[in-house]
Amino acid sequence: MGRAARFAIAVLCAAAPLAAQPGTFRGGVDLTTFGITVLDRKGQIVTDLGKDDFEILEDGTPQRLDYFAEGDGDTSPAMHLGLMLDASGSMMADLKLARSAAIKFLNLLPHAEDITLVDFDTQVRITRYPQRDFPRLVERIRQRKPDGWTALYDALGTYLDGADRQEGRKVMVMYTDGGDTRSALRFDETLTLLKASQVTVYAIGLVENTGSARYALQRRLQQIVEATGGQAFFPLAMKDVESAYDRVLAEINGQYHVGYLSTNTVTDGAWRKVEVKVKRPGLKVRTRQGYFGPYRSR
Repeated sequence: MGRAARFAIAVLCAAAPLAAQPGTFRGGVDLTTFGITVLDRKGQIVTDLGKDDFEILEDGTPQRLDYFAEGDGDTSPAMHLGLMLDASGSMMADLKLARSAAIKFLNLLPHAEDITLVDFDTQVRITRYPQRDFPRLVERIRQRKPDGWTALYDALGTYLDGADRQEGRKVMVMYTDGGDTRSALRFDETLTLLKASQVTVYAIGLVENTGSARYALQRRLQQIVEATGGQAFFPLAMKDVESAYDRVLAEINGQYHVGYLSTNTVTDGAWRKVEVKVKRPGLKVRTRQGYFGPYRSR
């Protein structure tokens, strides 16, 4: 068995708890939790809703909301930031912009408990930094040079495995052209891991120099973020990146966090479709579409 095959098995086995457990803010009882972005008809973020404005349906069955917090409120869960930097050879024309953009975002970011840097090419490198090590993180980003193949899906799988062990809300901002030429994980496997995770992913898609593959790569990045309730941006210059940052930061601060104890006590690990509704007319909700229920072997 080759190294790539062993890596795929290791990542999928390590990530198995993602599908075996509902997302939780652990407080003595396991709650199924969701981060929710609410938009009005103009696409503006709505931040003045309360607990009673939301309705949760799991496989069509109404659920009682047991936890509610606003993104920038005193009761909001601790935030863990992931930063993913594609340093592969395909980023030769865009890595300078990606490095500058990542550092600029870190300077704008509100307080996070820690920052996990995932930089990858043929290999995946992952390091978690506390806030006090911010200068060391910036220096690590500045040192990256484009080289090698692109193991994007393996990088996502490795990050998600580590993020599953963190309590609170988790946000990943990724800088990549969306291509993958090396991973042991397949795209469909990666989407399954994303759907099972509690991470909201935002993609800064640097696809302008990818030629005829541009639109296919955009679609793949869209699928990645949609699985998590996030959003993708495709900037052409730093000014476009700054506009995307304004949006990402607004969503982080404006996101609602809700949790409920599921009425479904079956432990078969099956996918459960979750629908979040807002009672106020004319509003649109963006969030994950469900989760994998708990699993216990008989």
